[in-house]
Amino acid sequence: MRVPLSWLAEYVDVPGDATPESVMAELVKVGLEEEGSHGFDVTGPLVVGEVLEFVEEPQTNGKTIRWCQIRVAAAGQKAADGGDDVRGIVCGASNFEVGDKVVVCLPGAVLPGDFKIAARSTYGHISDGMLASGRELNLSDDHSGIIRLHELGLDPKIGTDAVELLQLSEQAAEVNVTPDRGYCFSIRGIAREFAHATGGEFRDPIGNAQPESTGGFNLKIEDHAPIRGRKGCHRFVLRSVKGVDTKRPTPPWMIARLKLAGMRSISLIVDITNYVMLELGQPLHAYDADKLQGGITVRRANAGETIKTLDGQERKLHPEDLVIADDAGAIGIAGVMGGERTEVSDTTVNVMIEAANFDPVSIARSARRHKLPSEASKRYERGVDNNVAEFAAARVVQLLEVQALGTSESFGADFREHFEPTPIWLPANFASELVGVDYTPEETVSILNQIGCVVATVDGGFEVIVPSWRPDLTHKTDLVEEIARIGGYDRIPSRLPVAPPGRGLNPKQKRRRAVVNSLAGSGHVEVLTYPFVSADQNQLFAAQEVATVKLANPLQGDVNEMRVSLLPGLMDAAKRNLSRGLTDLAIFEEGSVFLPAGKVGANPELPVGNARPSETQLNELNATVPAQPHHVAGLFAGNRIAQQVGVRSVEAGYADALHAVRVLAKSVGVEVEFQQAAPTGFHPGRTAEVSVELNGVKTVVGFAGELDPTLATNHDLPRSIGAFEINLEKLFEAAPQVIQAGLLLTMPAATQDLSLVVPVDLAAAKLLEVIREGAGELLERVVLVDDYRGANVAEGHKSLTFALRFRAADRTLTQAEASTARDAAVALANQRFGATLRA
Repeated sequence: MRVPLSWLAEYVDVPGDATPESVMAELVKVGLEEEGSHGFDVTGPLVVGEVLEFVEEPQTNGKTIRWCQIRVAAAGQKAADGGDDVRGIVCGASNFEVGDKVVVCLPGAVLPGDFKIAARSTYGHISDGMLASGRELNLSDDHSGIIRLHELGLDPKIGTDAVELLQLSEQAAEVNVTPDRGYCFSIRGIAREFAHATGGEFRDPIGNAQPESTGGFNLKIEDHAPIRGRKGCHRFVLRSVKGVDTKRPTPPWMIARLKLAGMRSISLIVDITNYVMLELGQPLHAYDADKLQGGITVRRANAGETIKTLDGQERKLHPEDLVIADDAGAIGIAGVMGGERTEVSDTTVNVMIEAANFDPVSIARSARRHKLPSEASKRYERGVDNNVAEFAAARVVQLLEVQALGTSESFGADFREHFEPTPIWLPANFASELVGVDYTPEETVSILNQIGCVVATVDGGFEVIVPSWRPDLTHKTDLVEEIARIGGYDRIPSRLPVAPPGRGLNPKQKRRRAVVNSLAGSGHVEVLTYPFVSADQNQLFAAQEVATVKLANPLQGDVNEMRVSLLPGLMDAAKRNLSRGLTDLAIFEEGSVFLPAGKVGANPELPVGNARPSETQLNELNATVPAQPHHVAGLFAGNRIAQQVGVRSVEAGYADALHAVRVLAKSVGVEVEFQQAAPTGFHPGRTAEVSVELNGVKTVVGFAGELDPTLATNHDLPRSIGAFEINLEKLFEAAPQVIQAGLLLTMPAATQDLSLVVPVDLAAAKLLEVIREGAGELLERVVLVDDYRGANVAEGHKSLTFALRFRAADRTLTQAEASTARDAAVALANQRFGATLRA
């Protein structure tokens, strides 16, 4: 919202030396966000001049210029720049006549874009200044000719300062208005907030014009099919003005204020409706009364009905669209845009003014449906004061009488749907407990009164009726937000409140944090990807077609499903990083996947307002919510160890995925087992399923290994990509409530290596378990370090080498004791699998 400072000063006390920056600094105190400052960027000397004479001079380039003599000061007096009172000026425009008063930019003036005016030689003359158009002064987009002041209704003296005459020194502050504070889309609302911030006196602009009783016009409100239980129209005021002169110009002060507020001047009647909308926050519309056929009806659009809107587009209306119609059909999309058939034009004599209040949801849907955002719909969507319509209509009538010389009539209509305000219960100490500031009862009442509430003090607290311009205040917590805002955010303590005993992170949250911290601490980088994927991505790692959650209104047409796996998102992230030269990756993500048991339908209709849904409705709603287990997934590409002097590079792959799974499982106290598997999307020979012991049953919780090389290359990734994905919900089920720390052994260890030749189809994990069993309690750790298949190993066999570490808790082991334990392991492996020591 852009706020011209002089306009703001009419309704609240603003310091005489105020700047846009100082005004924004005050508004920030009450929760509005500063955006920037605006002005015309024009500095003098700019004066009113009179055309004494001119000579038209055709040029060789086909252009005709005028060599003009312009009086810029009273005869015999010096001009504003200290020069002569008559200047010779070259001008390319041809829309002026001798005797016209124009705006003259004298040497030394600076126009928008840092365009400096100086005497210069052009077309064979010394042009001592410039005649200005509306666009050159940033007043309008018109560059067809120079400004003729009599066309603006002005007849100033020669030499008058044009900067002050046209209010080109005016400035505006711009603030960002959040969706819940629609009342701030008006000078009235901003002035109220400025008064809250500074303690200045607020003067409500609705007092500028008093409404009059009207009647006689045939108005019907026919909203027979309210959408989701909400009626479309709550207030509708019509006022008639006869005999307006639409050819009269918009006054310069209004043009300047509209321009600074971000709106261009169109015509006097339209400018007045826009001006009052900016002033009071009430959207308005003017109809050519002589083009109306019969009365006006507010209704939903008929099937197949069309309307030609003011932008010249023929639009097909939807049955949910709320329209304004006369006996011949729709003449406007309510709260969005009027129709061309009843548009005000240069021939308009009689005007009908509309000020209404419509349902925000209905207006928002129509604006989006027809792709017609407007200043009016922006305000209706956020809520318009239900009690301001008649005052806004009266203000438009007042300005039409003064500026367009019209005559108001009592002919019109006034519809109001009465609402009984519902008090909000605010417990006495609720604000202090919630905010942490000690608000006295007197301060609470004072603040609520400041924002327009009616407060009744009762036993135990307050009953509060909120003002009509604050539809966002519906709950006691909303009132507390206002108390904190007006009372001053600087009073809120910066320390975090102390959590009540027994609260904090629950066990599941602690385990999720442990998993993430363990991966991040071991060198992996956490990323966040979008949960929205395409249908093809959802099927990448599915053996058969899986049920998915499809989005009814996706941001991208082809990305219209919720993910069933984290890996497609990680693949996109890896592809993006690789394309930017980040070739060595170890990334992971923890987040939800969406696994519906079947087809997910639309949500059931729920009651609006403060009504609580029934148990049946809640059960129906919960039935539409898919299972959303937390998963963690990782992806590895490039080199795990970079090449350097004396060190060869080590390529990342499936081994890194297996190690990451061990790390994250260990962080929650779970031992995992790996068994070779061939899930869809993974390399069939370099992938394992990950399982845990859960209630005595081995349960698969995910997969770790290497992506299918074909899948990787099809997605512009290297052929060798390590990856894993684990279902954290299942992993946590197997986690102990308390992780017991192991003994800290101090005796030295004895290490030995063991190479066994076994059939090639024997899983290394099975052999490792047998070695652990056979070696007994002295074996502290066993790790597979090599898998060899080649010369000196029989056909159909492989050599697996393990590193064994032995340690006793109470003594130093001898080499003989370690060898005995190792030999026991070899014997058991030979008995179970026919394993033999490699020669």
